[in-house]
Order: sequence, then C-alpha cells, then structure tokens
Amino acid sequence: MHIKEKVPIIVYDNQCYLCVKFAKMIEFLTRGNLTMIGHYSEFGLKLRQTMLGESALEMFWLIDEKTAYGGRAALLPLLRAIITTNGRNSNKIKMGENCEQECKTVKAVFIRSASLFSTSKKIELQ
Repeated sequence: MHIKEKVPIIVYDNQCYLCVKFAKMIEFLTRGNLTMIGHYSEFGLKLRQTMLGESALEMFWLIDEKTAYGGRAALLPLLRAIITTNGRNSNKIKMGENCEQECKTVKAVFIRSASLFSTSKKIELQ
C-alpha cells in the first residue's frame, strides 16, 4: 500500500481513550474523508519504522503528500484539512480502540492536552 493513495492521514494513539475521542471528533468534522491510523496498528507500526521515527508515539500526526506534521505543528494543517477535504479518500483503514491506560482522569486530560501544545515535529517526505 502506498502512502500517497491514502493521504491525508491522521495517526493517533488508538490505546488511549482521549486520543480515540479526539480522532473520532476529527473523523466527524471531516465527514470521514481522512484515513485514520492507530499508532499500534500494523500500518501505524510501519509508518513509525519507515518515516516518523522514535518520537512518533509522543503526539498525533497529520501526513499529507509532502510533509508529516506532529503535535502542535499539525494543528493548522489539520484545520486546513477539515475545511478543504472532499470525498476523494474512498479507501479507509479503520482501527478499533483498545484503551489500556488510565486516561479517563482529570490528570490524564491535562497531561495529554499539555503534550499536544508542548510537542511539535515536522518531517519533509521525499
């Protein structure tokens, strides 16, 4: 499977309750026109190994044709994708949620929200 066929792609932590809720909100706002990939899925593992690197699990990612945006750097491209994405992405990869962490507490909400704004990475794709 080629990445170019699936973009734009959201890569999120599919073992975290809050992250899954965030991904579902994005999916709703984009009317299901983004490919949603879990970090711990088979395809998510391949993405981490080939292009995102070791720090991939620290943040969510938005991958488009030219760039992979992580964390804070992904917020503006995500807003752009929400506004401009049309029905061109017909191939979907759906991942189930499997929360294995204590992420429903107030502390977890604060930590996840703070990490969204404190981590940022941008990777140019060849």
